[in-house]
Amino acid sequence: MASLSDIILQQVKGAAGNVEIPANLKDKVFSGISESIMGSLTQTATKAGGIEQITQLLTGKANAATSPVTALAGNLFKNNVAGKLGLGAPTTNALTSLLPGVLGKLSGFVKDQDGDGDIDLQDILIALKGGQSQKSASVLGMAAGILGGFLKK
Repeated sequence: MASLSDIILQQVKGAAGNVEIPANLKDKVFSGISESIMGSLTQTATKAGGIEQITQLLTGKANAATSPVTALAGNLFKNNVAGKLGLGAPTTNALTSLLPGVLGKLSGFVKDQDGDGDIDLQDILIALKGGQSQKSASVLGMAAGILGGFLKK
C-alpha cells in the first residue's frame, strides 16, 4: 500500500495538469504542495482537536473546501514555497485552489488499519507510514518517528 505522502504527490501531479508551471520548477512545485499538505496535517495533529479535524477530513466526514487543514496547507504553500520559487500570484492562486480537490480525494484513505473497530490516531499513523501495521510499536513511538522526520526538514 502506498503511503499517504505518495498518494498526495500523485493527486497533486494529476490536479496540476491545467496550471502553467515553468518546466524547471514542476518537481519543486509538486514537492512543495505535497510537503505543505503533510506539514498542515502534522501541525494540525499537534493542536487541540486537531486529530479529530484530520480524522473527519480523511474519512470524508468534513468538507475539504472549508477544512482548517486545507486552509493551513494553502498558507504553508504560499508562505514557504511559492514565494521562494518566484511564482506569480495567478500561478500560486491556481495551485492553492487545487488543494480542496486533492485533500477531498484523500477521503476514505484512512480506514481501520489496526482492526480495533474504529478510526483513531493509530490508524492515521499507520496510513502515513504506508499501511504497515506494527502491533508491537506503541502509538507514541510511531508518532515520534513520523513527526520527527517532518520536523528535521
